[in-house]
Amino acid sequence: MPDPMRPRASLRTAVVWEVLKDALDRRVKATGREALDVLDTGGGSGNFAVPVARLGHRVTVVDPSPNALFALERRAAEAGVADRVRGVQGDVLGLFDVVERGGYDAVLCHGVLEYVEDPAEGVRNAVDALRSEGALSLLAAGLGGAVLARALAGHFTEARRALGDPAGRWGDGDPVPRRFTAEQLTELVAATGVEVGAVHGVRVFADLVPGVLVDTEPGALDALLKLEAAAAELPAFHSVATQLHVLGEKRA
Repeated sequence: MPDPMRPRASLRTAVVWEVLKDALDRRVKATGREALDVLDTGGGSGNFAVPVARLGHRVTVVDPSPNALFALERRAAEAGVADRVRGVQGDVLGLFDVVERGGYDAVLCHGVLEYVEDPAEGVRNAVDALRSEGALSLLAAGLGGAVLARALAGHFTEARRALGDPAGRWGDGDPVPRRFTAEQLTELVAATGVEVGAVHGVRVFADLVPGVLVDTEPGALDALLKLEAAAAELPAFHSVATQLHVLGEKRA
């Protein structure tokens, strides 16, 4: 996933990035500490971790890929935040083999639940890593966006299969093991006792608009970003979003 601070890449990340920044700002004000401890589980090469570190926070990235962690180290060094970013090899299901419980003001769990055997356990671990009143940022693949994309590509049988499949898969060649509805994600979060603050549809339009239009039409990128932001919190668009974002807060 591209760096959310880069303009073209922001089509895919802008909604989540703005919500995350606001959540971190609120935690800064609530704790009275300018530098928060942030955990990014499945954070890969630092697409969110490095921008978060640029805000002055300390970020621990847990990822199973040594190559991704090497890229994270390089990216953090290039951004001048190597002293605030730490990479650790591991995964969300074995999270407490490598990090402490209750040690973080915010936990990011982006693009992880699609790939783990037990999503409920993954969410529980992410929540258990939070301090009291800490913020949970959860991002996962949306079922409706995949169905819509297959249908618009003319793959109607695959679209129907995804619609009826318990995991939201359109076929054996589907690279995503599992997709979610907004209701399924909020239920996973609520089951841990975390208070769901907001649900956002991500990439509602961005994956459907031809790239050449965004790149060549004056003002198109900015207009599309504003459209994505306007639609993100409207429940009517959650059912067609490529990804779904849930923001929660751990109760005291």
